[in-house]
Amino acid sequence: MLKLLASQAAISLENTRLYHDLEVREAKIRRLVDANIMGLIIFSLTGEIIEANEAFLRMVGYSRRDLLSGHVHWTDLTPAEWRGRNERALAELAATGIFQPYEKEYFRKDGSRVPVVIGGAMFEGSNDEGVAFALDLSRQKHAEEALQKAQAELAHVARMTTLGELTASITHEINQPLTGIVTNANASLRWLAGEAPNIAEARDAIGRVVRDGNRASDVISRMRALFKKAPTAKEPLEINDVIHEVLTLTQNELQTNRVSVRTQFANNLPLVMADKIQLQQVILNLVVNAIQAMSAVSDGPRELQLTSQMITEIDSEGAKESSPRTPSAGPKPPQILVTIKDSGPGLDPERLDHLFDSFFSTKPQGLGIGLTISRSIIEAHSGRLWADANAPRGAIFQFTLPI
Repeated sequence: MLKLLASQAAISLENTRLYHDLEVREAKIRRLVDANIMGLIIFSLTGEIIEANEAFLRMVGYSRRDLLSGHVHWTDLTPAEWRGRNERALAELAATGIFQPYEKEYFRKDGSRVPVVIGGAMFEGSNDEGVAFALDLSRQKHAEEALQKAQAELAHVARMTTLGELTASITHEINQPLTGIVTNANASLRWLAGEAPNIAEARDAIGRVVRDGNRASDVISRMRALFKKAPTAKEPLEINDVIHEVLTLTQNELQTNRVSVRTQFANNLPLVMADKIQLQQVILNLVVNAIQAMSAVSDGPRELQLTSQMITEIDSEGAKESSPRTPSAGPKPPQILVTIKDSGPGLDPERLDHLFDSFFSTKPQGLGIGLTISRSIIEAHSGRLWADANAPRGAIFQFTLPI
């Protein structure tokens, strides 16, 4: 009897200890739930939300009364475009008992949406119920949008700065066709004013007026596009055409600084999907930088060389960047490579690593944002931009774009 009583007492003490440990664990879990650091729900695979903490309810805009009435279902909270991702999460639950965190959206009670990241697991021993967490990403998304807006504003400032430096070239580019229009219009009037009007010559002169008018209109259209703050709009583009347009805009600047231009463009290049204005901004910035660098050269030729080609791989030595982003050797998907070489004083090896840093400039009056913006634009197009020394002197800037 004493042995039996002792055994029962030992079992009771052990159960008391186990229940105490369970209460401690439950208290810790309850503290986590009540802390409302993140949204927590207990769900069923049928779509019902069995329990949820206040953080989750605030996130989706429902009250506890709504939850207790059974009107809140995670399947109804999920927009249609996210249901396929939900199905994959359920398949992951069935296979492993957990689903890894992923981003999605929930409908709020008022119909608006909240971006979240969710993850969860099935309860051990249960085939229908599980627990999931949800983190509200609204602040993060708003911060990302604000950053993108700030970057767009900074890019616009950089573009305006570059175009301001090209004022003389732009003026010349517009004045040329306007002068031609006046000259040819006067010529056509003279041909028509004679005793025997020369209709053929007058027609030719009027044709030249139309040609020059269209040319002036094209220049103004290009400038308006570069000046305006338009949203990103990617379209299929011929990279050679984009480069030609930039060279047209900088023609007078090149002549004023006695810079000769050599081009070697590959024929029949595949199209690139890009924002034309942003791509023009990158090329314009690199060309203007090269012109300004060569303007300080008093001896030797001032030569600007632009090439385009399709590549399937980049040698690690030939694509050495001026930052820790140096690519590794090996085959790459087919890409378009654009190279801009100048015969200026070149790049200081000690400052090469900082060339693309924000507000770093080698020009006394420079803002130090042109190259930073240029690199961000190219990277936003899934390409790369880097710089290296030219031989025997000068600088090389290269960028790639996927075809």
